[in-house]
Amino acid sequence: MPSASCDILLEDIEDIVSQGDLKPQDRHSARKHVVPKARKRNTQKYLQEENSPPSDSTIPGIQKIWLRTWGCSHNNSDGEYMAGQLAAYGYEITENASDADLWLLNSCTVKNPAEDHFRNSIKKAQEENKKIVLAGCVPQAQPRQDYLKGLSIIGVQQIDRVVEVVEETIKGHSVRLLGHKKDNGKRLGGARLDLPKIRKNPLIEIISINTGCLNACTYCKTKHARGNLASYPIEELVERAKQSFQEGVCEIWLTSEDTGAYGRDIGTNLPALLWKLVEVIPEGAMLRLGMTNPPYILEHLEEMAKILNHPRVYAFLHIPVQSASDTVLMEMKREYCVADFKRVVDFLKEKVPGITLATDIICGFPGETDQDFQETVKLVEEYRFPSLFINQFYPRPGTPAAKMAQVPAQVKKQRTKDLSRVFHSYSPYDHKIGERQQVLVTEESFDSKFYVAHNRFYEQDFRKRLGTDLSSVPHTSTVRRDPASSRMTLRLEKLRGDCALGVSVGLALLALLLALLVKVYN
Repeated sequence: MPSASCDILLEDIEDIVSQGDLKPQDRHSARKHVVPKARKRNTQKYLQEENSPPSDSTIPGIQKIWLRTWGCSHNNSDGEYMAGQLAAYGYEITENASDADLWLLNSCTVKNPAEDHFRNSIKKAQEENKKIVLAGCVPQAQPRQDYLKGLSIIGVQQIDRVVEVVEETIKGHSVRLLGHKKDNGKRLGGARLDLPKIRKNPLIEIISINTGCLNACTYCKTKHARGNLASYPIEELVERAKQSFQEGVCEIWLTSEDTGAYGRDIGTNLPALLWKLVEVIPEGAMLRLGMTNPPYILEHLEEMAKILNHPRVYAFLHIPVQSASDTVLMEMKREYCVADFKRVVDFLKEKVPGITLATDIICGFPGETDQDFQETVKLVEEYRFPSLFINQFYPRPGTPAAKMAQVPAQVKKQRTKDLSRVFHSYSPYDHKIGERQQVLVTEESFDSKFYVAHNRFYEQDFRKRLGTDLSSVPHTSTVRRDPASSRMTLRLEKLRGDCALGVSVGLALLALLLALLVKVYN
Protein backbone atom coordinates (compact mmCIF):
# COMPACT_ATOMS: atom_id res chain seq x y z
CA MET A 1 0.00 0.00 0.00
CA PRO A 2 1.54 3.38 -1.05
CA SER A 3 2.34 5.74 1.74
CA ALA A 4 0.53 9.05 2.08
CA SER A 5 2.44 12.26 2.47
CA CYS A 6 1.39 15.74 3.68
CA ASP A 7 3.13 18.96 2.87
CA ILE A 8 1.39 20.91 5.67
CA LEU A 9 1.10 19.77 9.23
CA LEU A 10 -2.28 20.65 10.85
CA GLU A 11 -2.00 21.14 14.55
CA ASP A 12 -5.76 21.78 15.02
CA ILE A 13 -9.00 21.46 13.06
CA GLU A 14 -9.42 25.20 13.28
CA ASP A 15 -6.35 25.60 11.06
CA ILE A 16 -8.58 24.55 8.13
CA VAL A 17 -10.08 28.07 8.19
CA SER A 18 -8.29 30.01 5.52
CA GLN A 19 -6.70 33.38 5.92
CA GLY A 20 -9.41 35.07 3.84
CA ASP A 21 -12.33 33.78 5.90
CA LEU A 22 -14.19 36.03 8.34
CA LYS A 23 -13.38 35.47 11.95
CA PRO A 24 -16.25 34.96 14.46
CA GLN A 25 -15.96 38.45 15.88
CA ASP A 26 -16.10 39.91 12.38
CA ARG A 27 -19.31 37.99 11.62
CA HIS A 28 -20.95 39.39 14.78
CA SER A 29 -20.11 43.00 13.87
CA ALA A 30 -21.39 42.48 10.34
CA ARG A 31 -24.94 41.76 11.66
CA LYS A 32 -25.34 45.43 12.47
CA HIS A 33 -25.59 46.16 8.73
CA VAL A 34 -28.34 43.56 8.11
CA VAL A 35 -31.80 45.10 7.68
CA PRO A 36 -34.64 42.63 8.45
CA LYS A 37 -37.48 42.48 5.94
CA ALA A 38 -40.86 43.30 7.51
CA ARG A 39 -43.56 40.68 7.03
CA LYS A 40 -46.82 42.30 6.00
CA ARG A 41 -50.07 41.09 7.54
CA ASN A 42 -53.68 42.15 7.79
CA THR A 43 -53.71 43.74 11.26
CA GLN A 44 -57.50 43.96 11.42
CA LYS A 45 -57.90 40.32 10.47
CA TYR A 46 -55.22 39.32 13.00
CA LEU A 47 -56.94 41.14 15.85
CA GLN A 48 -60.29 39.65 14.89
CA GLU A 49 -58.85 36.13 14.90
CA GLU A 50 -57.10 36.78 18.21
CA ASN A 51 -60.31 37.94 19.92
CA SER A 52 -62.58 35.37 18.28
CA PRO A 53 -61.28 31.82 18.63
CA PRO A 54 -62.34 29.38 15.91
CA SER A 55 -65.82 27.90 16.15
CA ASP A 56 -64.44 24.48 17.02
CA SER A 57 -62.37 25.86 19.89
CA THR A 58 -62.52 23.99 23.19
CA ILE A 59 -61.45 26.98 25.28
CA PRO A 60 -63.96 27.10 28.16
CA GLY A 61 -65.87 30.26 29.04
CA ILE A 62 -66.66 31.49 25.51
CA GLN A 63 -69.50 29.19 24.45
CA LYS A 64 -73.24 29.79 24.32
CA ILE A 65 -75.41 27.79 26.74
CA TRP A 66 -79.12 27.09 26.58
CA LEU A 67 -80.74 26.26 29.94
CA ARG A 68 -84.12 24.52 30.21
CA THR A 69 -85.79 23.87 33.59
CA TRP A 70 -88.84 21.75 34.37
CA GLY A 71 -90.71 21.41 37.65
CA CYS A 72 -91.11 23.19 40.96
CA SER A 73 -89.91 26.57 42.22
CA HIS A 74 -87.01 24.84 44.03
CA ASN A 75 -85.81 23.52 40.68
CA ASN A 76 -86.27 26.93 39.09
CA SER A 77 -84.14 28.51 41.80
CA ASP A 78 -81.41 25.94 41.11
CA GLY A 79 -81.59 26.81 37.42
CA GLU A 80 -81.22 30.53 38.17
CA TYR A 81 -78.16 29.84 40.30
CA MET A 82 -76.52 27.73 37.58
CA ALA A 83 -77.21 30.40 34.95
CA GLY A 84 -75.73 33.09 37.20
CA GLN A 85 -72.50 31.21 37.81
CA LEU A 86 -72.01 30.35 34.14
CA ALA A 87 -72.62 33.96 33.07
CA ALA A 88 -70.22 35.24 35.75
CA TYR A 89 -67.52 32.94 34.35
CA GLY A 90 -68.00 34.29 30.84
CA TYR A 91 -70.44 31.92 29.17
CA GLU A 92 -73.32 33.44 27.23
CA ILE A 93 -76.77 32.28 28.34
CA THR A 94 -78.91 32.22 25.20
CA GLU A 95 -82.66 31.90 24.69
CA ASN A 96 -82.10 30.30 21.30
CA ALA A 97 -81.50 26.56 21.65
CA SER A 98 -80.24 26.13 18.07
CA ASP A 99 -77.50 28.75 18.58
CA ALA A 100 -76.20 27.14 21.77
CA ASP A 101 -73.03 25.05 21.93
CA LEU A 102 -74.23 23.25 25.06
CA TRP A 103 -77.65 22.38 26.48
CA LEU A 104 -78.06 22.35 30.26
CA LEU A 105 -81.24 20.38 30.99
CA ASN A 106 -82.62 20.74 34.54
CA SER A 107 -85.17 17.97 35.08
CA CYS A 108 -88.22 17.14 37.22
CA THR A 109 -89.11 13.62 38.36
CA VAL A 110 -92.56 14.17 39.89
CA LYS A 111 -94.60 12.85 36.94
CA ASN A 112 -93.97 10.76 33.83
CA PRO A 113 -94.76 13.54 31.31
CA ALA A 114 -92.04 15.78 32.78
CA GLU A 115 -89.44 13.02 32.42
CA ASP A 116 -90.68 12.28 28.88
CA HIS A 117 -90.05 15.91 27.89
CA PHE A 118 -86.60 15.67 29.47
CA ARG A 119 -85.76 12.46 27.58
CA ASN A 120 -86.98 13.92 24.29
CA SER A 121 -84.82 17.02 24.80
CA ILE A 122 -81.75 14.84 25.32
CA LYS A 123 -82.50 12.98 22.08
CA LYS A 124 -82.94 16.24 20.18
CA ALA A 125 -79.68 17.64 21.55
CA GLN A 126 -77.85 14.50 20.44
CA GLU A 127 -79.37 14.73 16.97
CA GLU A 128 -78.13 18.33 16.71
CA ASN A 129 -74.64 17.37 18.00
CA LYS A 130 -74.92 19.61 21.06
CA LYS A 131 -72.84 19.14 24.18
CA ILE A 132 -75.13 18.09 27.05
CA VAL A 133 -75.11 18.54 30.84
CA LEU A 134 -77.97 17.07 32.85
CA ALA A 135 -79.23 18.40 36.20
CA GLY A 136 -82.23 18.12 38.49
CA CYS A 137 -84.06 15.24 40.13
CA VAL A 138 -84.22 12.68 37.30
CA PRO A 139 -80.47 11.95 36.96
CA GLN A 140 -79.93 12.42 40.70
CA ALA A 141 -82.51 9.75 41.50
CA GLN A 142 -81.61 7.29 38.72
CA PRO A 143 -78.21 8.12 37.19
CA ARG A 144 -77.79 4.63 35.69
CA GLN A 145 -80.70 4.79 33.28
CA ASP A 146 -79.74 3.74 29.76
CA TYR A 147 -80.58 7.05 28.11
CA LEU A 148 -78.24 8.89 30.53
CA LYS A 149 -75.16 6.79 29.71
CA GLY A 150 -72.07 8.75 28.74
CA LEU A 151 -73.61 12.13 29.62
CA SER A 152 -72.38 14.63 32.19
CA ILE A 153 -74.54 15.00 35.32
CA ILE A 154 -74.52 17.60 38.08
CA GLY A 155 -76.36 16.67 41.28
CA VAL A 156 -78.98 18.76 43.04
CA GLN A 157 -76.56 19.63 45.85
CA GLN A 158 -73.60 20.27 43.54
CA ILE A 159 -74.94 23.21 41.54
CA ASP A 160 -72.12 25.44 42.81
CA ARG A 161 -69.77 23.34 40.64
CA VAL A 162 -71.69 23.74 37.40
CA VAL A 163 -68.84 25.68 35.77
CA GLU A 164 -66.45 22.75 36.31
CA VAL A 165 -68.90 20.26 34.82
CA VAL A 166 -69.62 22.46 31.80
CA GLU A 167 -65.90 23.08 31.23
CA GLU A 168 -65.07 19.38 31.16
CA THR A 169 -68.07 18.56 29.00
CA ILE A 170 -67.03 21.14 26.41
CA LYS A 171 -63.59 19.50 26.34
CA GLY A 172 -65.27 16.23 25.46
CA HIS A 173 -65.23 14.57 28.88
CA SER A 174 -68.12 13.01 30.79
CA VAL A 175 -68.36 14.20 34.40
CA ARG A 176 -70.73 13.15 37.19
CA LEU A 177 -71.03 14.97 40.53
CA LEU A 178 -73.84 13.45 42.58
CA GLY A 179 -72.67 13.69 46.18
CA HIS A 180 -74.35 15.48 49.09
CA LYS A 181 -72.79 18.41 50.91
CA LYS A 182 -71.81 17.72 54.52
CA ASP A 183 -70.17 19.50 57.41
CA ASN A 184 -68.58 17.21 60.01
CA GLY A 185 -70.74 14.37 58.74
CA LYS A 186 -74.00 16.38 58.95
CA ARG A 187 -75.87 16.92 55.70
CA LEU A 188 -76.26 20.54 54.62
CA GLY A 189 -79.11 22.26 52.82
CA GLY A 190 -77.10 22.51 49.61
CA ALA A 191 -74.92 25.01 47.79
CA ARG A 192 -74.22 28.47 49.23
CA LEU A 193 -77.09 30.94 49.03
CA ASP A 194 -74.90 33.91 48.04
CA LEU A 195 -73.91 32.53 44.64
CA PRO A 196 -74.47 34.62 41.47
CA LYS A 197 -77.97 34.31 40.09
CA ILE A 198 -79.87 35.25 36.94
CA ARG A 199 -83.53 35.52 37.93
CA LYS A 200 -86.15 34.74 35.32
CA ASN A 201 -88.12 37.54 36.92
CA PRO A 202 -85.82 40.24 38.34
CA LEU A 203 -88.53 41.25 40.82
CA ILE A 204 -88.98 37.80 42.38
CA GLU A 205 -86.39 35.92 44.45
CA ILE A 206 -86.94 32.21 45.13
CA ILE A 207 -85.21 31.05 48.31
CA SER A 208 -84.94 27.35 49.10
CA ILE A 209 -85.07 27.19 52.90
CA ASN A 210 -84.38 23.45 53.06
CA THR A 211 -84.01 20.44 50.84
CA GLY A 212 -85.60 17.03 51.25
CA CYS A 213 -88.31 16.10 53.74
CA LEU A 214 -89.19 13.86 56.69
CA ASN A 215 -91.82 11.81 54.88
CA ALA A 216 -91.66 8.59 52.87
CA CYS A 217 -94.70 8.88 50.59
CA THR A 218 -95.12 5.71 48.57
CA TYR A 219 -95.70 7.57 45.27
CA CYS A 220 -92.89 10.14 45.55
CA LYS A 221 -89.78 9.94 43.38
CA THR A 222 -88.48 13.34 44.49
CA LYS A 223 -87.47 11.84 47.85
CA HIS A 224 -84.98 9.63 46.00
CA ALA A 225 -83.34 12.75 44.59
CA ARG A 226 -83.59 15.32 47.39
CA GLY A 227 -83.25 12.92 50.31
CA ASN A 228 -83.96 13.61 53.97
CA LEU A 229 -84.52 17.02 55.49
CA ALA A 230 -81.55 19.41 55.54
CA SER A 231 -82.22 23.05 56.49
CA TYR A 232 -80.25 26.25 55.98
CA PRO A 233 -79.49 28.31 59.13
CA ILE A 234 -81.83 31.24 59.78
CA GLU A 235 -79.04 33.83 59.56
CA GLU A 236 -78.03 32.66 56.06
CA LEU A 237 -81.62 32.86 54.84
CA VAL A 238 -82.12 36.34 56.29
CA GLU A 239 -78.88 37.53 54.64
CA ARG A 240 -80.02 36.15 51.30
CA ALA A 241 -83.34 37.98 51.64
CA LYS A 242 -81.59 41.27 52.48
CA GLN A 243 -79.23 40.84 49.53
CA SER A 244 -82.19 40.20 47.22
CA PHE A 245 -84.03 43.34 48.33
CA GLN A 246 -80.86 45.36 47.75
CA GLU A 247 -80.79 43.99 44.19
CA GLY A 248 -84.28 45.33 43.47
CA VAL A 249 -86.45 42.33 44.34
CA CYS A 250 -89.94 43.16 45.66
CA GLU A 251 -91.31 39.65 46.24
CA ILE A 252 -89.75 36.61 47.92
CA TRP A 253 -90.95 33.04 47.57
CA LEU A 254 -89.90 30.57 50.24
CA THR A 255 -89.72 27.09 48.79
CA SER A 256 -88.72 23.52 49.57
CA GLU A 257 -90.14 20.02 49.37
CA ASP A 258 -91.92 20.78 52.67
CA THR A 259 -91.55 24.23 54.21
CA GLY A 260 -93.49 23.16 57.31
CA ALA A 261 -90.70 20.76 58.29
CA TYR A 262 -88.09 23.53 58.18
CA GLY A 263 -85.58 23.59 61.04
CA ARG A 264 -86.44 20.29 62.71
CA ASP A 265 -82.95 19.01 61.86
CA ILE A 266 -81.15 22.08 63.26
CA GLY A 267 -83.18 22.80 66.38
CA THR A 268 -85.50 25.53 65.13
CA ASN A 269 -88.83 25.85 63.27
CA LEU A 270 -90.66 27.68 60.51
CA PRO A 271 -92.31 30.44 62.62
CA ALA A 272 -88.90 31.38 64.08
CA LEU A 273 -87.55 31.85 60.55
CA LEU A 274 -90.59 33.81 59.35
CA TRP A 275 -90.50 36.30 62.24
CA LYS A 276 -86.85 37.04 61.44
CA LEU A 277 -87.62 37.49 57.75
CA VAL A 278 -90.53 39.91 58.21
CA GLU A 279 -88.13 42.20 60.08
CA VAL A 280 -86.12 42.80 56.89
CA ILE A 281 -88.98 43.04 54.35
CA PRO A 282 -89.11 46.66 53.14
CA GLU A 283 -92.28 48.65 52.61
CA GLY A 284 -94.00 47.66 49.36
CA ALA A 285 -92.44 44.19 49.22
CA MET A 286 -94.14 40.88 50.00
CA LEU A 287 -93.29 37.37 51.20
CA ARG A 288 -94.99 34.23 49.89
CA LEU A 289 -94.79 30.98 51.81
CA GLY A 290 -94.45 27.72 49.87
CA MET A 291 -96.04 24.29 50.25
CA THR A 292 -96.36 22.71 53.69
CA ASN A 293 -97.75 19.29 54.58
CA PRO A 294 -100.46 19.14 57.31
CA PRO A 295 -98.52 17.26 60.04
CA TYR A 296 -95.84 19.90 60.57
CA ILE A 297 -97.99 22.98 60.58
CA LEU A 298 -100.42 21.54 63.14
CA GLU A 299 -97.93 22.30 65.91
CA HIS A 300 -97.64 25.98 64.94
CA LEU A 301 -101.16 27.01 63.94
CA GLU A 302 -101.39 29.98 66.32
CA GLU A 303 -98.04 31.43 65.25
CA MET A 304 -98.68 30.75 61.58
CA ALA A 305 -102.00 32.59 61.75
CA LYS A 306 -100.27 35.65 63.24
CA ILE A 307 -97.60 35.59 60.53
CA LEU A 308 -100.12 35.19 57.70
CA ASN A 309 -101.94 38.27 59.04
CA HIS A 310 -98.76 40.34 58.72
CA PRO A 311 -99.23 43.15 56.14
CA ARG A 312 -96.08 42.15 54.23
CA VAL A 313 -96.88 38.43 54.08
CA TYR A 314 -99.37 37.04 51.59
CA ALA A 315 -102.41 35.49 53.30
CA PHE A 316 -101.86 32.39 51.21
CA LEU A 317 -100.89 28.81 51.99
CA HIS A 318 -100.51 25.67 49.89
CA ILE A 319 -101.48 22.56 51.90
CA PRO A 320 -101.74 19.34 49.83
CA VAL A 321 -104.42 16.89 50.96
CA GLN A 322 -103.97 14.44 48.00
CA SER A 323 -107.10 12.46 48.97
CA ALA A 324 -110.07 12.78 51.32
CA SER A 325 -110.04 9.06 52.03
CA ASP A 326 -108.16 7.96 55.14
CA THR A 327 -107.69 4.54 53.55
CA VAL A 328 -105.93 6.05 50.56
CA LEU A 329 -103.87 8.39 52.75
CA MET A 330 -102.69 5.39 54.74
CA GLU A 331 -101.60 3.63 51.53
CA MET A 332 -99.78 6.82 50.53
CA LYS A 333 -98.07 6.98 53.96
CA ARG A 334 -99.05 10.62 54.30
CA GLU A 335 -98.89 10.55 58.13
CA TYR A 336 -102.13 12.48 58.69
CA CYS A 337 -105.85 11.89 58.32
CA VAL A 338 -108.54 13.99 56.68
CA ALA A 339 -109.59 15.36 60.08
CA ASP A 340 -106.08 16.81 60.55
CA PHE A 341 -106.29 18.58 57.20
CA LYS A 342 -109.73 20.00 58.00
CA ARG A 343 -108.51 21.23 61.36
CA VAL A 344 -105.71 23.20 59.70
CA VAL A 345 -108.03 24.65 57.06
CA ASP A 346 -110.82 25.57 59.46
CA PHE A 347 -108.44 27.22 61.93
CA LEU A 348 -106.68 29.33 59.30
CA LYS A 349 -109.94 30.38 57.63
CA GLU A 350 -111.19 31.58 61.02
CA LYS A 351 -108.01 33.32 62.19
CA VAL A 352 -106.87 34.74 58.82
CA PRO A 353 -109.96 36.31 57.20
CA GLY A 354 -109.94 36.01 53.42
CA ILE A 355 -106.97 33.63 53.31
CA THR A 356 -106.40 31.75 50.04
CA LEU A 357 -105.82 28.05 50.63
CA ALA A 358 -104.53 25.91 47.76
CA THR A 359 -104.42 22.12 47.78
CA ASP A 360 -103.45 19.12 45.62
CA ILE A 361 -105.46 16.05 44.66
CA ILE A 362 -104.17 12.79 43.14
CA CYS A 363 -106.82 10.96 41.12
CA GLY A 364 -106.55 7.21 40.68
CA PHE A 365 -103.98 6.26 43.31
CA PRO A 366 -103.60 2.45 43.47
CA GLY A 367 -106.51 0.93 45.38
CA GLU A 368 -108.69 4.07 45.23
CA THR A 369 -112.32 2.98 45.02
CA ASP A 370 -115.28 4.94 43.68
CA GLN A 371 -116.30 5.64 47.28
CA ASP A 372 -112.81 6.94 48.10
CA PHE A 373 -112.99 9.25 45.14
CA GLN A 374 -116.46 10.51 46.08
CA GLU A 375 -115.13 11.49 49.51
CA THR A 376 -112.56 13.64 47.75
CA VAL A 377 -115.26 15.21 45.58
CA LYS A 378 -117.29 16.07 48.70
CA LEU A 379 -114.26 17.73 50.30
CA VAL A 380 -113.77 19.97 47.26
CA GLU A 381 -117.47 20.85 47.15
CA GLU A 382 -117.42 21.68 50.88
CA TYR A 383 -114.38 23.95 50.88
CA ARG A 384 -114.55 25.27 47.29
CA PHE A 385 -110.80 25.73 47.08
CA PRO A 386 -109.97 28.72 44.86
CA SER A 387 -106.72 27.08 43.81
CA LEU A 388 -106.78 23.33 43.15
CA PHE A 389 -104.03 21.25 41.52
CA ILE A 390 -105.58 18.08 40.11
CA ASN A 391 -103.12 15.37 39.11
CA GLN A 392 -103.70 12.01 37.50
CA PHE A 393 -101.62 9.35 39.25
CA TYR A 394 -98.48 8.23 37.45
CA PRO A 395 -96.50 5.25 38.81
CA ARG A 396 -92.89 6.37 39.15
CA PRO A 397 -90.19 3.70 38.75
CA GLY A 398 -88.63 2.55 42.00
CA THR A 399 -91.47 3.76 44.23
CA PRO A 400 -93.62 1.37 46.34
CA ALA A 401 -96.79 2.67 44.65
CA ALA A 402 -95.51 1.52 41.27
CA LYS A 403 -95.66 -2.08 42.51
CA MET A 404 -99.25 -1.80 43.77
CA ALA A 405 -102.32 -2.90 41.82
CA GLN A 406 -103.06 0.00 39.48
CA VAL A 407 -106.38 1.69 38.79
CA PRO A 408 -107.24 1.36 35.06
CA ALA A 409 -105.97 4.29 32.98
CA GLN A 410 -109.44 5.15 31.68
CA VAL A 411 -110.81 5.32 35.23
CA LYS A 412 -107.99 7.65 36.30
CA LYS A 413 -108.66 9.95 33.34
CA GLN A 414 -112.39 10.01 34.02
CA ARG A 415 -111.91 10.85 37.70
CA THR A 416 -109.53 13.65 36.75
CA LYS A 417 -112.16 15.08 34.37
CA ASP A 418 -114.95 14.71 36.92
CA LEU A 419 -113.02 16.55 39.62
CA SER A 420 -112.02 19.28 37.17
CA ARG A 421 -115.70 19.71 36.32
CA VAL A 422 -116.50 20.15 40.02
CA PHE A 423 -113.78 22.77 40.37
CA HIS A 424 -115.09 24.79 37.43
CA SER A 425 -118.68 24.56 38.68
CA TYR A 426 -118.21 27.16 41.41
CA SER A 427 -117.03 30.78 41.40
CA PRO A 428 -114.84 31.40 44.46
CA TYR A 429 -114.60 35.16 43.93
CA ASP A 430 -118.25 36.14 43.52
CA HIS A 431 -118.37 37.61 47.02
CA LYS A 432 -115.50 39.97 46.18
CA ILE A 433 -117.05 41.65 43.16
CA GLY A 434 -116.99 45.44 43.54
CA GLU A 435 -114.17 45.54 46.11
CA ARG A 436 -111.18 47.85 45.79
CA GLN A 437 -107.88 46.24 46.75
CA GLN A 438 -104.17 46.92 46.73
CA VAL A 439 -102.04 44.75 44.41
CA LEU A 440 -98.40 44.11 43.68
CA VAL A 441 -97.47 44.01 39.98
CA THR A 442 -94.44 41.74 39.55
CA GLU A 443 -94.44 40.27 36.06
CA GLU A 444 -95.71 40.18 32.51
CA SER A 445 -97.64 37.33 30.90
CA PHE A 446 -95.82 34.92 28.61
CA ASP A 447 -97.07 36.73 25.50
CA SER A 448 -96.07 40.13 26.99
CA LYS A 449 -99.59 41.48 26.43
CA PHE A 450 -100.62 41.60 30.09
CA TYR A 451 -99.35 42.65 33.49
CA VAL A 452 -99.73 40.07 36.26
CA ALA A 453 -100.82 41.35 39.68
CA HIS A 454 -101.62 39.80 43.06
CA ASN A 455 -103.54 41.19 46.00
CA ARG A 456 -102.73 40.45 49.65
CA PHE A 457 -104.43 37.06 49.39
CA TYR A 458 -102.27 36.13 46.39
CA GLU A 459 -105.30 36.16 44.14
CA GLN A 460 -104.01 36.65 40.61
CA ASP A 461 -105.23 38.40 37.54
CA PHE A 462 -103.75 40.00 34.47
CA ARG A 463 -104.79 43.05 32.53
CA LYS A 464 -103.89 44.27 29.08
CA ARG A 465 -100.65 46.23 28.96
CA LEU A 466 -101.03 49.97 28.66
CA GLY A 467 -97.81 50.56 26.74
CA THR A 468 -95.53 50.97 29.75
CA ASP A 469 -92.48 48.84 30.38
CA LEU A 470 -92.77 46.72 33.55
CA SER A 471 -89.72 48.38 35.10
CA SER A 472 -91.60 51.71 35.19
CA VAL A 473 -94.89 50.30 36.49
CA PRO A 474 -95.54 51.10 40.16
CA HIS A 475 -95.53 47.90 42.19
CA THR A 476 -98.65 48.82 44.12
CA SER A 477 -101.89 50.15 42.68
CA THR A 478 -105.50 50.50 43.67
CA VAL A 479 -107.74 48.18 41.66
CA ARG A 480 -111.45 47.60 41.23
CA ARG A 481 -113.21 44.30 40.67
CA ASP A 482 -114.97 44.03 37.34
CA PRO A 483 -118.58 42.88 37.98
CA ALA A 484 -118.61 41.20 34.55
CA SER A 485 -116.25 38.51 35.79
CA SER A 486 -116.18 36.35 38.90
CA ARG A 487 -112.56 35.26 38.27
CA MET A 488 -110.83 38.41 39.44
CA THR A 489 -110.63 40.70 36.45
CA LEU A 490 -108.61 43.66 37.71
CA ARG A 491 -108.66 47.15 36.26
CA LEU A 492 -105.36 48.87 37.00
CA GLU A 493 -106.80 52.36 37.10
CA LYS A 494 -103.78 54.04 38.58
CA LEU A 495 -101.52 52.49 35.97
CA ARG A 496 -103.64 53.96 33.21
CA GLY A 497 -103.25 57.42 34.70
CA ASP A 498 -99.51 56.96 35.14
CA CYS A 499 -99.16 55.80 31.55
CA ALA A 500 -101.10 58.79 30.29
CA LEU A 501 -98.85 61.08 32.32
CA GLY A 502 -95.78 59.31 30.98
CA VAL A 503 -96.92 59.73 27.38
CA SER A 504 -97.62 63.43 27.93
CA VAL A 505 -94.20 64.03 29.44
CA GLY A 506 -92.55 62.08 26.64
CA LEU A 507 -94.30 64.12 23.94
CA ALA A 508 -93.35 67.35 25.66
CA LEU A 509 -89.67 66.35 25.83
CA LEU A 510 -89.74 65.31 22.16
CA ALA A 511 -91.19 68.67 21.14
CA LEU A 512 -88.51 70.48 23.16
CA LEU A 513 -85.77 68.42 21.53
CA LEU A 514 -87.09 69.17 18.02
CA ALA A 515 -87.22 72.88 18.82
CA LEU A 516 -83.59 72.84 19.96
CA LEU A 517 -82.49 70.99 16.82
CA VAL A 518 -84.27 73.51 14.58
CA LYS A 519 -82.59 76.37 16.44
CA VAL A 520 -79.14 74.78 16.08
CA TYR A 521 -79.49 74.18 12.34
CA ASN A 522 -80.85 77.69 11.76
